Amino acid sequence: MTAPSALVLLLALCRTASSFVSPISRTTSTTTTTTATTTRLRMEVIECDVAIVGGGPAGCTCALYTSRADLSTVILDKNPASGALAITSHIANYPGVESAMSGEELLDQMRNQAVQYGARYERAQVFMIDVSEDETGDGVYTKCVYTPDYTVKARSLVLATGAMGRVGKPFPGEKEYLGSGVSYCATCDAAFYRDSVVAVYGASTEAIEEALFLTKFARRVHWITSVDISKETESGIERNKVLDQNLLEQLYQCDNVDHMEQTRLIEVVGEMGGVTGVKVKRRGREEEEFIEAEEHSLELDEGGGVVVDEDMKTSRDGVYAIGDIRNTDYKQVVVAASDGCIAAMSLEKFLNNRKTVKVDWIHK
Repeated sequence: MTAPSALVLLLALCRTASSFVSPISRTTSTTTTTTATTTRLRMEVIECDVAIVGGGPAGCTCALYTSRADLSTVILDKNPASGALAITSHIANYPGVESAMSGEELLDQMRNQAVQYGARYERAQVFMIDVSEDETGDGVYTKCVYTPDYTVKARSLVLATGAMGRVGKPFPGEKEYLGSGVSYCATCDAAFYRDSVVAVYGASTEAIEEALFLTKFARRVHWITSVDISKETESGIERNKVLDQNLLEQLYQCDNVDHMEQTRLIEVVGEMGGVTGVKVKRRGREEEEFIEAEEHSLELDEGGGVVVDEDMKTSRDGVYAIGDIRNTDYKQVVVAASDGCIAAMSLEKFLNNRKTVKVDWIHK
């Protein structure tokens, strides 16, 4: 099966008293937008041989091996304290480790060891990934990983994001996919959704501002409102006076905007990789509608796990998947570490055009 893109559908949730409001405070001045955009244009660009998304045991082990192979390696880790290993109180079944050691201590040691051998560790939230030369426009660094502070250009990509269970969702799908397709700030994140399909939910001036900003980047913007923004009267079209009429007029003039009035957002739908679309329901219609995200060719199994071969290679050239993201029945630290080792040795062979795996390296 084909995996829907993890990060192509931005849902900018804007809550008002009757709908979603962004928790991020911002002014509406042009200066604010300009400053944010200027900051993004100046973000650091990191070039490396291997980019690893995820800093758990699989990612750190992979980084240890690739660094020892003299491959420049960058680890991008959303939160070192939130993974399955980090929240484990005691480790009793990892070879050579005393049972009194906590998962967090073991993970710290793994991370430090990878860094000591030359890996670069960055705490960062990944918002979007390009995985082919057609997408990046670069024949050497064919993988590109985008974060708020860094753009990482790499020759190969390793996905080690885990598969933590998700709990607590006041609105279906909102918290589960925050940072993986759901965003609260178009000004912050719009550049990550260039030429993509996005949805903005909310009937407020702030929602209009978000949607209007996104029109500069997205190929299609679905603006979803649960109420009527305008209605037809004897004297013509009458619009909601609470909203900024100038901004509303600008939004309506954009040819890449689809306004869905009297439509409720039912659920943000996704899989392990992130958002795959949103379910909505128009007033007066019995059936729900589904706005689908774009697709890429990363293959998933029926359980949502990324499909890999014996070398941890996915269906995309130069892209590897390790650890619990594969959704195997064997969710153990030692298995994740083993995946990382296999992927590292495999991609070293790939990057250096070897026919056989090099067993180990002498690090100077």
